[in-house]
Amino acid sequence: MNSQNTLSSVKAKANTWLSDKYDAETRKQVKNLLDTNEKELEESFYRDLEFGTGGLRGIMGVGTNRMNIYTVGAATQGLSNYVKKEFKNLPEIKVAIAYDSRNNSKLYAETAAGIFAGNGFTVYLFEDMRPTPELSFVIRHLKCQTGIVITASHNPKEYNGYKAYWDDGGQVVPPHDKNIIAEVNKIQDISEIKFNGPKDKIHILGNEIDEIYTDEIKKLSLSPDIISRNSDMKIVYTPLHGTGVKLVPMILKKMGFRNIISIPEQDVPDGNFPTIISPNPEESAALTMATNKAKETGADLVMATDPDADRVGIAVRNKNNEVVLLNGNQAASILIYYLLTKWKENGKLTGNEYLVKTIVTTELIADIARAFNVKYYDVLTGFKFIAEVIKQNEGKAKFIGGGEESYGYLAGEFVRDKDAVMSCALIAEAAAWARDQKMTMFDLLLDIYQKYGFYKESLLSVTKKGKEGAEEIQTMMDNFRQTPPKKINGSEVVQILDYDNSTAYNMVTSTNKPIDLPKSNVLQFVTKDGSTISVRPSGTEPKIKFYFGVKETLTKASDYEKVNALLDKKINDIIVDLKLR
Repeated sequence: MNSQNTLSSVKAKANTWLSDKYDAETRKQVKNLLDTNEKELEESFYRDLEFGTGGLRGIMGVGTNRMNIYTVGAATQGLSNYVKKEFKNLPEIKVAIAYDSRNNSKLYAETAAGIFAGNGFTVYLFEDMRPTPELSFVIRHLKCQTGIVITASHNPKEYNGYKAYWDDGGQVVPPHDKNIIAEVNKIQDISEIKFNGPKDKIHILGNEIDEIYTDEIKKLSLSPDIISRNSDMKIVYTPLHGTGVKLVPMILKKMGFRNIISIPEQDVPDGNFPTIISPNPEESAALTMATNKAKETGADLVMATDPDADRVGIAVRNKNNEVVLLNGNQAASILIYYLLTKWKENGKLTGNEYLVKTIVTTELIADIARAFNVKYYDVLTGFKFIAEVIKQNEGKAKFIGGGEESYGYLAGEFVRDKDAVMSCALIAEAAAWARDQKMTMFDLLLDIYQKYGFYKESLLSVTKKGKEGAEEIQTMMDNFRQTPPKKINGSEVVQILDYDNSTAYNMVTSTNKPIDLPKSNVLQFVTKDGSTISVRPSGTEPKIKFYFGVKETLTKASDYEKVNALLDKKINDIIVDLKLR
């Protein structure tokens, strides 16, 4: 279809939004786009906002390709239709709803609550913004069949999103994800959406759930005596204008920490995120105010959670007493090492425990697991796959912890999604443990590197926005599949793992092995020198992501800077060789 035909089709679709089925403000905005802004009109209507395997995520605004009460409404009606089929024998179907601090999050949550009620569900709606992991917890606690959270996680302020959960507290996985998508796609007209259900079906959740949830987190503590001795440890914490503002300080105090330093400007919930460019703790700029506060106060640890408090970024003091950021792989490695060490010391390792990580998360965790004789699983990117492994092992083996490189971690089995509230509690405990041994968290990291190898990872995200961007990303993936590199940075590619075709191809023996994981649009290249390069389009942002993993030996702590520079150069040379920079 040429551009003129596309525009005609877009205008025809937009004109349907001028009917009185839509509210007056929506009609006004659509009319304005039709009259004055053809480019934005096309972006808003050229496709339907896709309900993907995790739900919706998109820019807020009018149109079929935007987050608004009508696209949220269609998603909720489709989810309702599927849940009613799956649980048709239950006398009561229950759903829990949470939302974050983003613009329109409360509106979308209340809209969804009304639709679920209109479908006969008993609805549990949080009274105010709450962390995503608390939604996962409450689904299990109240024995709900499904749940949703309105959030766009760490995306820019223009975005919002909608994540769907199943009765185990995890995000929906196959076959439910595809089946829900099919039901959502069946909604052809907003007259099919049961807006404004009876209010007496909607029950408000408040502080009582916060207390129960944080009490469960406290039970995960492995070193209460160490916390007691180090209760004065200075911790800077910022919620980055998001949902962690209440519960993270709450759990830190319950754990026994009494020297929590806040950043008042960032304690204010605000979907415009006025003090930061992006509310993403993976980006160093998001932690600038927090690290500056640590320098002023002499704090040992900095923690920053994203708007829905499922991810956490941290900063610690290095050998020169400078405040430095740790990435998600480093934080996950420290946390896993701490958990395994204390489980072993406390006599809790029986041989029937396990860890879970994603395929793009550091192999250092696998090495640590092997050293402790603890089983580990590799899963596709996305915490729902970690939750799925926990569900499959329920009652058979004990989940110690797990995580992903993108700053998401979990311990225990009562939450089934990455949990920054819980992670803040356990990371602080690990920091107290290090301090009790006259060490910093950075010292602890260097010890780990000396024991298991100095692993270094890096992520390069290439942003391609809009319709043309999505096509460019697909072309890049097609090119990597059709003409894969034979060498990367001078080292032969010895294995290609194509998760979309479920095959691992050995370039040396010219043989294929099956990959026993769900299909996913991911490619991995493993080179002779042990480097791993992974390529995948983001499922939530207009980006294609490149993950780089390299390794060297670190014989003594004083060699850190030298080996670190060597690994940095290796990663940079790979990026240059692949013509990504």
